[in-house]
Amino acid sequence: MDKVKVQEVRRSEDRFLGSDVFEAQRRQFSRANGTGTHYEPGREIPVYHSCDVLVVGGGPAGTAAAWAAAKAGADVVLLERYNHLGGLSTGGLVIWIDRMTDWNGRQVIRGFASDVLDRMPEAGLSGPRPEDWGSRDPQKASYWGQRTAAFHGTVCWSPTLDPERLKLISQEMLIEAGVRIVFHSWAAMPIVSDGAVRGVVFESKAGRQALRAKVVVDATGDGDVFSRAGAQFETDIEQGDVHHSANTAFMLGGVDMDRWLAFRGNDPAQYAEFASLGRERLGFFQPPYVSWRNDIALFLGPRQSGLSALDVDDQTELEIRSHRFMKSHCDFFVENAPGFENAYMLQSAPQLGVRHTRRLAGTGKVLRGQWADGVALPDEIGVSPSVSLKYPVISVPYGALVPRQLDGLLVGGRHISCDANSHGFMREIPQCWLTGQAAGAAAALAVSARVEPRAVDIRSLRSELARQGVFLQDDAATDATQAPAASV
Repeated sequence: MDKVKVQEVRRSEDRFLGSDVFEAQRRQFSRANGTGTHYEPGREIPVYHSCDVLVVGGGPAGTAAAWAAAKAGADVVLLERYNHLGGLSTGGLVIWIDRMTDWNGRQVIRGFASDVLDRMPEAGLSGPRPEDWGSRDPQKASYWGQRTAAFHGTVCWSPTLDPERLKLISQEMLIEAGVRIVFHSWAAMPIVSDGAVRGVVFESKAGRQALRAKVVVDATGDGDVFSRAGAQFETDIEQGDVHHSANTAFMLGGVDMDRWLAFRGNDPAQYAEFASLGRERLGFFQPPYVSWRNDIALFLGPRQSGLSALDVDDQTELEIRSHRFMKSHCDFFVENAPGFENAYMLQSAPQLGVRHTRRLAGTGKVLRGQWADGVALPDEIGVSPSVSLKYPVISVPYGALVPRQLDGLLVGGRHISCDANSHGFMREIPQCWLTGQAAGAAAALAVSARVEPRAVDIRSLRSELARQGVFLQDDAATDATQAPAASV
């Protein structure tokens, strides 16, 4: 086993899920030995397709963006490198969907989030009933607190779900809306003309092709399009924070989670001894979380720091370690954990669990200093639950999706414009649905009005989002000064 350095975990106020964050001192492979450069001659690239709105990335943000743009009347293409939609919420096995309700039980992340979850069958979704959202009944809060759906003694809408069901439902929603889905295709370079993004060059088994669009939505999660197009971005994050780590999630089958939860909740001293033994044997410890079924346990770690999700050597190292962690944790839990006597390795995620790489430098920003204000921003395009009972809901501005200078492009997902603290919750799946839906709707309106995305009329955008079921604060100022229209 690698010698590891376990770090003290920084936990934001809404987090109760425990995990060691560590950095190993030894790597499987040395760094690649490449030197010099290779000349690639220029060539003509065939155009695969042209559309109004191109969404790059089919994760939570990209799926919501494509759906919203199509609902707003645009001709939409979604480009996705894997064989499914949903990103980390499906292929990444992040099947615990974070809070969508405020501290009074009001659902504030709606729209696409409601539509997609309402289509989930009862057998594929587990969480508290609507009448219990916001409940502070100690018994209910204790029960759901063990099942990732109660925080600070308050029951929240924070379900777990079947990732295969979500893949299928997301796919069918987009097809119904008229979106052209292109799987197994990886955007390589943006097409930039006169300071505006007008499509991408992508790679697939068919080779290198171009996809033209009037507006592009970067939903890659890592800002691959906007960074390569020359937009400004930020990378600062607090070292050692759980949000800076990465890992491949995995699931164990053949378990009895009710029995495990009873052990963990009813005998704290014995559980602490068990966790200590795990650290002694493994060098770190990752407890399991519930899934949508009692016989499947979810592991969202161990979380590793000191490795970059933008470096192919580091990504390879992360995957190798994570697959080994799956086996070592399975063996340890079978031998020592109540409810895991018959456990087996069920599935490791085909997608790396990345929490942070780049963040857009936008015309607006979600800021830590605004958490306590409770102010509805003039260009509000959605509302996020706050991280603590002491804060009201947090207004998300349209400017967080708009690059400072680059035209023809919007951003949705974990790489929107926000500070390092706010990124801790703005990267979560419901917030990605929220910002993706806003980006998609805005992209469609920009095409319809023949203006650049930064010049989209905020009143019109808010009206379209409300039509799509998005929750917006009634007192948000909608008479914000509009930038001069720029013809597309």
